[in-house]
Amino acid sequence: MAAPVAPPLCTWLVAACLSAACSAGEEKQRRHRGAGVGVGGLFGSRHRPGSRRRGGARSGMSMAVALHPERGVVETKKTDVKQRRVVVTGMGVVTPLGHDPDEFYNNLLQGMSGISEIEAFDCSSYPTRIAGEIKSFSTDGWVAPKLAKRMDKFMQYLIMAGKKTLDNAGITEEIMNELEKSRCGVLIGSAMGGMKVFSDAIEALRVSYKKMNPFCVPFATTNMGSAILAMDLGWMGPNYSISTACATSNFCILNAANHIRKGEADLMLCGGSDAPIIPIGLGGFVACRALSQRNSDPTRASRPWDVDRDGFVMGEGSGVLLLEELEHAKQRGAEIYAEFLGGSFTCDAYHMTEPHPEGRGVILCIENALADSGVTKEDINYINAHATSTQMGDLKEFEALTRCFGQNPQLRVNSTKSMTGHLLGAAGGIEAVAAIQAIRTGWVHPNINLDNPEKNVDVSLLVGPQKERCDVKVALSNSFGFGGHNSSILFAPFK
Repeated sequence: MAAPVAPPLCTWLVAACLSAACSAGEEKQRRHRGAGVGVGGLFGSRHRPGSRRRGGARSGMSMAVALHPERGVVETKKTDVKQRRVVVTGMGVVTPLGHDPDEFYNNLLQGMSGISEIEAFDCSSYPTRIAGEIKSFSTDGWVAPKLAKRMDKFMQYLIMAGKKTLDNAGITEEIMNELEKSRCGVLIGSAMGGMKVFSDAIEALRVSYKKMNPFCVPFATTNMGSAILAMDLGWMGPNYSISTACATSNFCILNAANHIRKGEADLMLCGGSDAPIIPIGLGGFVACRALSQRNSDPTRASRPWDVDRDGFVMGEGSGVLLLEELEHAKQRGAEIYAEFLGGSFTCDAYHMTEPHPEGRGVILCIENALADSGVTKEDINYINAHATSTQMGDLKEFEALTRCFGQNPQLRVNSTKSMTGHLLGAAGGIEAVAAIQAIRTGWVHPNINLDNPEKNVDVSLLVGPQKERCDVKVALSNSFGFGGHNSSILFAPFK
């Protein structure tokens, strides 16, 4: 039975090879003819592969063989992409401790708390009346007045932090005009989005839909902050928003870096922004029983790993990074603050608000982040922990850290939230800035309010009540969110 089949099979293979060779020759001639045509020369390489595949569908033999060269091209691109390094060339913050990266970090190093009584509205009837509230903030010179009046504060914070990041990165008007806008993107997320705009719309609707702000829908959605900023800058590259609760910023930063790694962008503004300190925001977290009620002593309310912690303290603001492809940064003479090494995200798939009791998702996330970054656990000597000042969260994260890194005497761990409170979706953004500033300055900020540490916590790994010297080799920044979202990102000095 095998003998009759062999000749047709050989004939088919010969015909297929001849067909592929002819097709390749014709394609080479078409490319040569089209090289001198303006539009064809620019766009031919982008559209021709699709056209060739459609033509190949008429002959199963030629298509089967012709696809092999395509795979070779893809593999070559992947090799090149792996060599694309991502660096941090700009930072911008809007926080309870200042709106400049250096001011913000100096206040952290001094152990200054940004927690105070809420002044934005009357919360005298609430069991929690404190937060990391931004007292002084002006959009003058940063946001068009007409837009500023209509948009939610989370969007104002986002746009201001984004533009401050570009200033910090030395992106002048002249450089901006020279950028290839199609390769510049914005990926700044939010956990809560435009809560105030949406809440006001509901109140207006109680009277009549005619009283509603016509901008209430677009200005309440989480994606619109990135969209408005991109419109302002004219940046046409990747643009969207990720919302993964308190892990939002890290998700955005890692995804932004991946766009650069894959060759889809050269510059990406990324991070997070949130403005939840309004009645519905405070009330919602009070109902969750998640907030500290230490109203009589606000600056001592956020106390990660301390036995007397009674919940986290809400904060507000924005943290944004400018990530840039290394060669692009060098060509424009940018100052490089740090290198982004990689990261990971996982899901606990366990509970809406509680961490997995064995820390499986967190451990897997950290291990994957190390693998993605190409570093070992021994390389890590600074961790900016998520550590929100909740009973279960602090302990489970610390247990996961000790399981991943063991008793490394060189490891220093701290929590920025002890001074800023928890900025929800923006937390990872400002904490990434803190990690990068630690790399730049050689100082790590203290853990304040850690008066009586949990007995299961190894205090030798924790930074004390004063700033400490640390020659950071690799910094790890963790962020976790409701829904079981875990994220870890890594930075190192640029070499």
